[in-house]
Amino acid sequence: MSILKFGLLLFALFFLLPLGVSAALYHREGTGAGWRTADRSSAGLLPPPALHPDAVVRVFAAQTVRWRGIFAVHCWIVFKPEGAAAYTRYDYTAWGEPIRMNGFEPDGRWFGRAPGAVFAADGSAAAALIPRMRTAIAGYAWRNRGDYRPWPGPNSNTFVAAVLDAVPEIRISLPPTAIGKDYPYDGRWLRTTPSGTGLRFTLGGYAGLTVGWVEGVEVNLLGVVAGFDLRRPAIKLPGLGRLGMAGPDGPSTPPASPTMQPT
Repeated sequence: MSILKFGLLLFALFFLLPLGVSAALYHREGTGAGWRTADRSSAGLLPPPALHPDAVVRVFAAQTVRWRGIFAVHCWIVFKPEGAAAYTRYDYTAWGEPIRMNGFEPDGRWFGRAPGAVFAADGSAAAALIPRMRTAIAGYAWRNRGDYRPWPGPNSNTFVAAVLDAVPEIRISLPPTAIGKDYPYDGRWLRTTPSGTGLRFTLGGYAGLTVGWVEGVEVNLLGVVAGFDLRRPAIKLPGLGRLGMAGPDGPSTPPASPTMQPT
């Protein structure tokens, strides 16, 4: 078998086939209500602030809107300082000012799609993260109207990845379906991974390679990602996400305080 044919076979197996399966699943489940009337209520993943005075940090991800849900999720950040009366949610969106604060319920369904937690921290661990996350949000370069681009970025997942870069000690990786996470928001084509455990090479978010202990090996082709994780054995596939041992793109329950854990 020639190198070209072998390369095409790998492309079909690890990119085209998973996307086809994801499209079939999406069609079977149905698209639900239109985005204007879709459910955006709380999914019940966060305790009432009055009953949970400790500091909280969460990173959530949910299947995104319309046909883009076949291959992509939308990520956002939620935190609450110790003793605060409410949660603060940050999204990066295509309408209005890109950085949107408290535009939706903190753990709300993303236009009908229930979220799962990518990362959870409580208590003193969360309290130590919040100031640096706030600084990263305030200093995010792509914050002006017109900066948002759904593909290859900067989009909602680029924003969350940039904020997580400010706290590498949490050692998490966004889901492989977080299209835009590999966009070079700081202009660097080669840099350490957000976890600080490897290197990421990217060609403007259109293609790239990530190798890291936390991130595993990820090949980015036209924004979609395929790869594998050795630390917690699993494969990562476009549209289908992570298949294998529980990883950073699955749902979680809030940990006991104070803790910090990838989920």
